Amino acid sequence: MPPFPRLSLRAFLSHAKTSLHTSRPLTLVMGNESADLDSLTSAVLYAYVRSLFSLPTPKNNNPRPAPPPRPPQLHIPLLAIPRADIALRPEFQPVFRHAGIQAEELVTLDEFLDVVDDEEDTEWVLVDHNALKGALGERFAHRVRGVVDHHEDEGVVPTDAEMRVVEKCGSCTSLVVRTVRDGWEEAAAAAQEEKGGDGALDEDAKAQDAQVAKMALASILIDTANLTAEGKVERADRDAVAFLEAKITSSLKGWDRGAFYREIEAAKADIGGLGFRDILRKDYKQWTETGLGLGISSVVKPVEFVARKALEGMANGEDDAETQFVTRVGDFMAERNLTVFALMTAFTTSPDEGHFRRELYVQAFSAGHAAANRFAEEATAELGLEDLAVEVLEGMPGAMRPESEGPWRKVWRQREVGKSRKRVAPLLRRAMAG
Repeated sequence: MPPFPRLSLRAFLSHAKTSLHTSRPLTLVMGNESADLDSLTSAVLYAYVRSLFSLPTPKNNNPRPAPPPRPPQLHIPLLAIPRADIALRPEFQPVFRHAGIQAEELVTLDEFLDVVDDEEDTEWVLVDHNALKGALGERFAHRVRGVVDHHEDEGVVPTDAEMRVVEKCGSCTSLVVRTVRDGWEEAAAAAQEEKGGDGALDEDAKAQDAQVAKMALASILIDTANLTAEGKVERADRDAVAFLEAKITSSLKGWDRGAFYREIEAAKADIGGLGFRDILRKDYKQWTETGLGLGISSVVKPVEFVARKALEGMANGEDDAETQFVTRVGDFMAERNLTVFALMTAFTTSPDEGHFRRELYVQAFSAGHAAANRFAEEATAELGLEDLAVEVLEGMPGAMRPESEGPWRKVWRQREVGKSRKRVAPLLRRAMAG
């Protein structure tokens, strides 16, 4: 039997948050440090289903024999950012509304760290990443028991972990759906049969499932551009969308997936109210290679937009716009002890054109010049990089600058739009490793 009866998503989150303060040990499900929509929905969906329903023998890429089915166990979804940073993610708000939940019901990193002192009181499942890094990694990496992820495998989680799914997919949430769907379905049928029904869900249960399904669907559609992103969409994405839409349409009449996708996409792109620093840290990841720091920010607007944000409020002095922009990026790098920084932009051109585009800006301090040069030489063909002029920066030609003229920097248009941070990050890390 579940540790508690079938609950709405909102009731489950309330119970999970209370348990953070009252229960030990804790099993936590956490997405990556950028805490983007995919990390949020992957963590919440996995925790919800694992808490309420049995999980049948997992379909994973473990080399060892599969373990037997596992009974329900409370899993607490954890958002890897402080509560204040939820405000930097406007796309969360419509997803919360469709899912019938509120931001206050989620457990955030600052709240977790305030109440958990003993690492041995925790076990972890990672979603949307497969290596626990930084300060959290130093404390809790040895407590990781499972992973579901779609990034390049870093080989940190043992191959004999209880749950280990690491494979290419447009959205991590799609892999989570595949992992938990059988348990979700079996529990739904069993619950109804206990009531003397024919195995079909009652209307309240259908409505609860539809809310959970819309939450999960949001990130899959965003990550795959409504299943149209060339080179990103995998079978698991299509299967997950079909499964989730079936749950939605069983409860909701007049469902319009296109309108739903456009609503979430418009909210995600609504970053005009954020300042330059918040834009860079909104969707940000960091690594260390050979003792040097690498940071990558993903932004849903062109480099031109980010550059204009950088120049807002700056006094007109002797420095030209390019120098001011490079200085502000450098300040962001210094704040995080970075040697190399990349700004990746992904956006759709005007509604009339509707073309998806990517741009890439790389800046490096002197210790990273060799790595930046290697990246430019090795990645240009694979990523389809072409020099790009940025108007607000007085053209800022895509040219490498000698150290006497400040940090190394270059800006490109990226023709291979299917190559996201999941691919660019390994290329930069490899260049830094030499």
